[in-house]
Amino acid sequence: MKLELIATATFGLEAVVKREIQELGYRLIKTEDGKVTYLGDERAIVRSNLWLRCADRVLLKMGEFTAKTFEELFQQIKGIAWEELIPPDGKFTVTGSSVKSTLHSVPSCQSITKKAMVERLSEYYGIEQFEETGAEYTVKVTLLKDRVTVTVDTSGTGLHKRGYRVCAVEAPIKETLAAAMVQLSFWKEGRLLVDPCCGSGTIPIEAALIGRKIAPGLNRSFASEGWELIPKRIWKEERQKAYQEIRYDADLQICGSDTNARAIEAAAENAAEAGVDDCIRFQIADVEELAPGSVTDGIIITNPPYGQRIGEEASIARIYESFRRYMKENPGWSLFVITTEKETEERIGREADRRRKLYNGRLETCYYQFHGKRK
Repeated sequence: MKLELIATATFGLEAVVKREIQELGYRLIKTEDGKVTYLGDERAIVRSNLWLRCADRVLLKMGEFTAKTFEELFQQIKGIAWEELIPPDGKFTVTGSSVKSTLHSVPSCQSITKKAMVERLSEYYGIEQFEETGAEYTVKVTLLKDRVTVTVDTSGTGLHKRGYRVCAVEAPIKETLAAAMVQLSFWKEGRLLVDPCCGSGTIPIEAALIGRKIAPGLNRSFASEGWELIPKRIWKEERQKAYQEIRYDADLQICGSDTNARAIEAAAENAAEAGVDDCIRFQIADVEELAPGSVTDGIIITNPPYGQRIGEEASIARIYESFRRYMKENPGWSLFVITTEKETEERIGREADRRRKLYNGRLETCYYQFHGKRK
């Protein structure tokens, strides 16, 4: 069955998600702010959820139309073939949003959508009441300038929930953003990667998952696993293929350090849960103890403290002074840093080779990329 899928993404990561979808072999339809639309089939839902590292969710698109009245909304929703997706015992809930649309009452849109779905399914199955004890189908009706997009969430919990974060510290970076930071860098197998502000270890762990080619969704479940639309054998087959893809012999050199002993303990436990503790070295250390000077072309990828988060200006200034000094003494090294600090280039002592606006949670940040000199 040919399906239209939407991978949602944090603003600024659309190009990364687009590339991941292309690498999975699916045809792109369009890329917009916060989402990438593409074509696939039932197996594409499984593979997308297992393998997309930087997407937030994978949605199944059910319909798109214009509606300026509640009657138009009702009739268009009822016209969707819900019976092809939702069985008689399916549990279906409706969420919604409305921006610059005539139908601005979200609760009303949700109620009408649910009513239209119930009427359609009641006529098809010949039943009046639905027990809703089966698999979950979360429907979202999104209105933007009177254009309605109807989707069903295939992921359930957001894709950043890999399942390995058993211990957390204050203000952790999202796993999807950390994976994007690694993929936007020049890091590859055999090159030393250092995160001197590693916190609970998200950036080093995501790098290790990429280096070992471990599917990020391998150790978690998804809402669509219970759907009749997708045979259980497909989930089993794709998980088996994912396990076979793992490269246990990958030459990975990854180090994470932090001054917080509790953070390092959490990072070690998270890495163990992710199955990559044998290829990451965590240690309690100051930023000034970055890495051995004998390595001439390593890479630093880090999410240092922000002024908004901690408010210790002297400490933040010292961190950037350490970066500045280290980059000057080791010109072959590259620095990739995400921060809200506007004076980053001034503090490092040079203009960034590239900048990319990204969001870390609700904070607008910039991903500064300082490239080292090539050999």
